[in-house]
Amino acid sequence: MGTAVHLAAALSEGRVPRAAAMGRISGFLMAAACALAQPAWAETSPAADPIVTLLQKVQTAARENDYSGVFTYQQGSVMQSTRVVHVIDGTGERELLDMLDGPAREFVRHNDTVQCLIPEKKLVILQRRRGDRFPGLLLGDGKEIPAHYEARVGKDPNRVAGRECTMLELVPKDKVRYGFRFCIDTASNLLLKAQTLGLHHQVVDQVSFTSLLIGPGISADQLASRWKTQDWRVLESPMVSIDLKKMGWRIPAPAGFQTVTQVSRLMKADRQVNQLVLSDGLSAISVFIEPMDRAHKIAPPKGAVHKGAMNIFGTRIGDHWLTAIGEVPVDTLRDIAQHAEYVPLIAPR
Repeated sequence: MGTAVHLAAALSEGRVPRAAAMGRISGFLMAAACALAQPAWAETSPAADPIVTLLQKVQTAARENDYSGVFTYQQGSVMQSTRVVHVIDGTGERELLDMLDGPAREFVRHNDTVQCLIPEKKLVILQRRRGDRFPGLLLGDGKEIPAHYEARVGKDPNRVAGRECTMLELVPKDKVRYGFRFCIDTASNLLLKAQTLGLHHQVVDQVSFTSLLIGPGISADQLASRWKTQDWRVLESPMVSIDLKKMGWRIPAPAGFQTVTQVSRLMKADRQVNQLVLSDGLSAISVFIEPMDRAHKIAPPKGAVHKGAMNIFGTRIGDHWLTAIGEVPVDTLRDIAQHAEYVPLIAPR
């Protein structure tokens, strides 16, 4: 729900511990932030479960309403604000995300085409795949969520950014995922605030609107970028669908997580990296696999790195390096990495 964007920015500035030794991981996070690695899903008919129906309404509200405002992401002592403008017109969805703190970044989306603007490099990273972030919520139709989370709806009204909202808490039924607390606008069903809850029910990160306008009054002029990009370099890294199992990989998915994307992509220094995305409907895990850097004989730091809700775990498997990244407990990522296997396929004679 937006953490990858802000953690990627923090890594690029060196604000995360051990960041100087984390070049590869920083690249992975920046790719996830700019390339919006979360997969697009088709809309489905409402499920019978009332909580799933409510979550689907929240997702629809993020996609079908006109709104503009500022939301703040907080992780420990770090806070970062982003201006969002979202408009529906005759061409579909148009959206601008302008990060107001730290290095200038803009994300300009028209339906499934997203441009990540990096002004200091005069670079546009182009991605032709939709990725929903706050106030978007679901990764998929959400129908499996009741099997892995217990829902608690608050009885007392709350307020966020001057608007009345209903509190919904999703408590995990196991320790392989985090819990969530959402405040949902009672008038529009738009998500106003989202908190990620750790294993001890503590808030590990949160994102919340501080100002918000919904409905009439949102001008398309507000979607205009501050930057003139005519002479900027445009980078589009193609992604090719792959089948990791057929390539010899056995990567265990935590309970309730399903494979939603398997792609091969080029990253920094023309490194070919395979990526697997797993999701339980709310949380996403990315697993990156790359050959060891034999030329420089440099391995990323082994073990765990964490920042707020985002955890990272890397390990060597044969001649490959596997990095698991996600907003899940670090033990979940450790189990994936330590139980992953690579059995090279034997070519027929």
